[in-house]
Amino acid sequence: MMKSLTNLFKIGMLAAGLALAASQPARAVLEIDITQGVVEPLPIAITDFVSSDAIGQEIAAVITADLKRSGLFAPIDKAAFIENVSNPDAAPRFDDWKVINAQAIVTGRVTKEADGRLRAEFRLWDTFAGQQLVGEQFFANPANWRRVAHIIADAIYERLTGEKGYFDTRVVFVEETGPKNQRVKRLAIMDQDGANLRALSDGRSIVLTPRFSPNRQEITYMSYESGQPQVYLLQIETGQRELVGNFPGMTFAPRFSPDGQKVIMSLLRDDGNSNIYTMDLRSRTTTRMTSSNSIDTSPSYSPDGNRVVFTSDRGGRPHIYVMGADGSNPQRISFGDGTYSTPVWSPRGDLIAFTKQSGGEFQIGVMRVDGSGERILSSGFLQEGPTWAPNGRVLMFFREAAGGGGPRLFSIDLTGRNEQSIPTPNFASDPAWSPLLD
Repeated sequence: MMKSLTNLFKIGMLAAGLALAASQPARAVLEIDITQGVVEPLPIAITDFVSSDAIGQEIAAVITADLKRSGLFAPIDKAAFIENVSNPDAAPRFDDWKVINAQAIVTGRVTKEADGRLRAEFRLWDTFAGQQLVGEQFFANPANWRRVAHIIADAIYERLTGEKGYFDTRVVFVEETGPKNQRVKRLAIMDQDGANLRALSDGRSIVLTPRFSPNRQEITYMSYESGQPQVYLLQIETGQRELVGNFPGMTFAPRFSPDGQKVIMSLLRDDGNSNIYTMDLRSRTTTRMTSSNSIDTSPSYSPDGNRVVFTSDRGGRPHIYVMGADGSNPQRISFGDGTYSTPVWSPRGDLIAFTKQSGGEFQIGVMRVDGSGERILSSGFLQEGPTWAPNGRVLMFFREAAGGGGPRLFSIDLTGRNEQSIPTPNFASDPAWSPLLD
């Protein structure tokens, strides 16, 4: 599924009715200011798309779920709708929607083309300005109908917030089954909402820490299939796998550089210290970045590639440091109580996410890149491994509850007020969020 744009095409904008376009201003005022600390969710009505079968309802349901999970939208119960939209080309009866306080309305249609493709079109309307905000149409393989819904949700999100959405993405993670002392760990991938899950490995070898390339549908991960840590590159769509190298002293699996040409990792060498290295994926040459008499680990590039954030105990206990991409000028940026680990730079470049252990709890938090403004978003018995959505507004991580069981995936936005469980049929850990699909 999801063979990039060979099965999915966006075909331009849909125009509003001529009378409506002539009578309304060129731009509506409806928008969500997501720079505020707390955002009141926007009431929005998402109507069932007109179709000859259930596909219209199903697409509308996925759009509704996407927008609701973001915490920025409050979809209105369809039972409250007064107007039954039967012609999505016509302007809605705006007065009927004002009565139920729907500040925005989504209408649409799904049809089957003669060549078997699915045609999906939608319009987003500003109720109080009485005008269309955006309209687009897509042609897709019917198997990709969920992806069409995610792309429409992204378009709505972007038009009303001014920022890119994150719904047309996938998450790679480690799926865990079996008793705790004999866990089978497989690589798996799914849509960001938990749908379309499929295995990427057979579970015969332990796999750890998958990481997405920032610009391709490619992952790097660590496997113990030879009895020692080996790092592989895996092309998601083709299944083609390539051995990067053997790293018997690896202490933290590689992450890609922003251009996808290098990986950065932590290796334990003969001197007994863990230091940070980069590897050029074309030449396979490694370059040492740090040379301290301490444990330096968990490196992550800034999105511009100029800096690296990492964890080090050079100050006595694990804290977060930032250095130049050439290893120069390392500076400690965390100063709170407890210990810090797994720092990850936001795709927006403005924040660093981390795991913190303090007061007998594990916490997921964020801080500015100079260490100021530290905020804890979530606390629990055992939770770690934050990964950013590509728009830098949402984090995913894994948590294991007190009393045992196994790890599960959760997401939380930057307000810390919108935590969501991500459904998976089995235990799940080590998530990594993809870039937006092409």
